[in-house]
Amino acid sequence: VFWLEKAVTVAENEKQAKALKLLIEYYKTGDLKIWDDYNIVWATSTEGDIDYINGFIEVYNDPKAFRGSYETIVQIKDFDMSKKMAVVSKNAQWFEDNSTIDNNYKKKNVVGVSYKTVNVASEAGDASPSTPIGVNLPNNNWIRQQHGSKSVSLGNLIEAYNQAGGTDKLKEFAFDEAEVNAEIKYGHLADKLHTALHEVIGHASGKINPGVGQPKETLKNYSSTLEEARADLVGLYYLPDEKLVEMKLSPNAAGIGKAAYDGYIRNGLITQLIRLNLGDDIEEAHMRNRQLVASWVFEKGKKDNVIEKVVKNNKTYFVIRDYAKLRTLFGDLLREIQRIKSEGDFEAGKALVETYGVKVDQAIHKEVLERNSKFKSAPYSGFVNPVLVAEKDDAGNITAIKVTQPTNFAAQMLDYAKRYTTLPDTN
Repeated sequence: VFWLEKAVTVAENEKQAKALKLLIEYYKTGDLKIWDDYNIVWATSTEGDIDYINGFIEVYNDPKAFRGSYETIVQIKDFDMSKKMAVVSKNAQWFEDNSTIDNNYKKKNVVGVSYKTVNVASEAGDASPSTPIGVNLPNNNWIRQQHGSKSVSLGNLIEAYNQAGGTDKLKEFAFDEAEVNAEIKYGHLADKLHTALHEVIGHASGKINPGVGQPKETLKNYSSTLEEARADLVGLYYLPDEKLVEMKLSPNAAGIGKAAYDGYIRNGLITQLIRLNLGDDIEEAHMRNRQLVASWVFEKGKKDNVIEKVVKNNKTYFVIRDYAKLRTLFGDLLREIQRIKSEGDFEAGKALVETYGVKVDQAIHKEVLERNSKFKSAPYSGFVNPVLVAEKDDAGNITAIKVTQPTNFAAQMLDYAKRYTTLPDTN
């Protein structure tokens, strides 16, 4: 609260200041009505160049999807990229109208979809040191429907991810040279576009039927996985669309689509398994979502050989044989998951997640861990965050901000423990 009160005094505009004041009041009272009021003002405060995310927000760490984890991000607008990507939010109604979801569940008037690419200045809580690359908030569906939402892609972090590592792991798990070359040529852009479509169009699309509760009430512990799957599917369905070329976002609809589809199936069925110990079920919502989507389309496309399971040199691959039919399958699954959300169909949602998203093929998992053992990179990425040091004059006024870097990741985490721990060093 101390720092938020200081932030109020330097807010860029009146609406931003009002949102900060409401957030302070919420922290002081714990009043959920004030939290809703804050989210409405925050979601509609889109004019500034500096923005933030702050609160006990995402529920991925709670199996019942009620307890929010604290996170905060301070971000600066990337002016050039935001201008280029603004076309996505401006065309939100087109995406809604042309979606595969049932017309009864489509929004007739998509409102308040804001999208920016930002550069992160600082992160803390659940957002650091392992960070999201895109965020869409608020999570309250009724606020989204009536007032809109904000979406951001964390541009400098996405770029850092793309620059880390080489192609050795890609060459190990991609089926052939053509798949490797497609990923090198289009993969980074495909990932950026998928993140944008996921956050801006995916989470903002569709509506809940009148009288149906919020997903955390109707779909319970499956709500997070199903929501992430729904947003992923929106992005996957539109990535090969010529509309993105028309919008000057994609240089090649087929090339972007193929690279994105190859990468998604490869990750959902193979490479994400390096994050699990042999014998474990999948627990994390995003990982469940990716396996659910990939496994479902693999199974439903078997009779048409849409995706073929190939064993070459004792190594398993899932090779896409028909990209057009795969896109149709993505659209079919999107339609069903939107129906589940709109109608609050718990049993259907449970069946999807438990059937396709939880259990791991142990033989493939063992093989993947063995193939990955020669690589030394960790399965998750963490960031060494910049330290912003205020330089002041004799009167105590800030004259400049000096950006410094910790020596290494371990030094950063030990420093955090020393400066911010709330527990005693000895008991």
